[in-house]
Amino acid sequence: MTDNAMPTLWNEQHLRLAVEAACVALWAWHVDEDRFAMDERGFSLWSLPWADQVTFEELSAHIHPADRDRVRAAFTATRSVAGSYEIDFRIITGDAVRWISARGQGADFGIVEGLMFGIFLDVTGRKQAEEGSELLAGEMSHRVKNLLTIATGLTELTSRSASSVEDMTCELTQRLTALGRAHDVVRPLPGGQGKAALLGDLLSVLLAPYDETAAFSGRIRVAVPRMGIGERTASALAMVVHELATNSVKYGALSSPEGSLDISSRTEADDLCLTWAETGGPQITLDPELTGFGSRLVARSVANELGGELQYDWQESGLVVSVRMRQDRLAA
Repeated sequence: MTDNAMPTLWNEQHLRLAVEAACVALWAWHVDEDRFAMDERGFSLWSLPWADQVTFEELSAHIHPADRDRVRAAFTATRSVAGSYEIDFRIITGDAVRWISARGQGADFGIVEGLMFGIFLDVTGRKQAEEGSELLAGEMSHRVKNLLTIATGLTELTSRSASSVEDMTCELTQRLTALGRAHDVVRPLPGGQGKAALLGDLLSVLLAPYDETAAFSGRIRVAVPRMGIGERTASALAMVVHELATNSVKYGALSSPEGSLDISSRTEADDLCLTWAETGGPQITLDPELTGFGSRLVARSVANELGGELQYDWQESGLVVSVRMRQDRLAA
């Protein structure tokens, strides 16, 4: 293509096609009379009926109240600030909120007979993506702080009950690993079900290490309704399930090749009751005393985080544990 061909290529029709392809709205601002002229896309963007011109105040009525003064000050400042400018702000059209980017040249650059020129661009999609990234970063920061707090507490409490450095290392590593598995399934859920995980998914992930070997294959059954739970609930249940499963592997149903574990739930008034039922394990002759650190940790987690309680029933067939939780706490 030669230089002589360029003027022929960029005629008015081609420029209009390029503007439409970019979804750009054109505006002209008469700075002395404070009036705007826009093309059809501009009026459509602002959800205004077509007119030869519109005042800044008429446009301002559609700008989000939190952005209105800032936009007015920014447009006024463009008269004295040289160079390109870009101002992002929200407008309200009916029940919807859109993000608009106004772009142009400052210091009266390119002004023609009192008219400054520029464009409006709908940047709602980009702004929503930015807001989503900010929310995600904030959520991740919040989760990391929570995990560090939990890890600090577990370290302090485990150190009190461990008889040796090796015992403390083993117990703490196992508990932190359980927390890690719980947070593998932490994510926002649709429909207001919670912002961490589905209860069934969480239980399955936490118990997977005890059911993957040939000796345990298929002996753990989880039957709970589809319901969402929050991050704090997931962390608390991770501790509860880890301690119960560890004890079961040592002394209960999961220590025996014939043993099995069933987890189910039911709703009672304002509570959700989770039932941990072991069968086929070693015969229980006496009710064990629940004085160890793990038992205290489980009781504390259920009481403080879930507003509930645990009940142990040492039946001849095996241990049955009822974990009662307040339903209004589960989404936290």
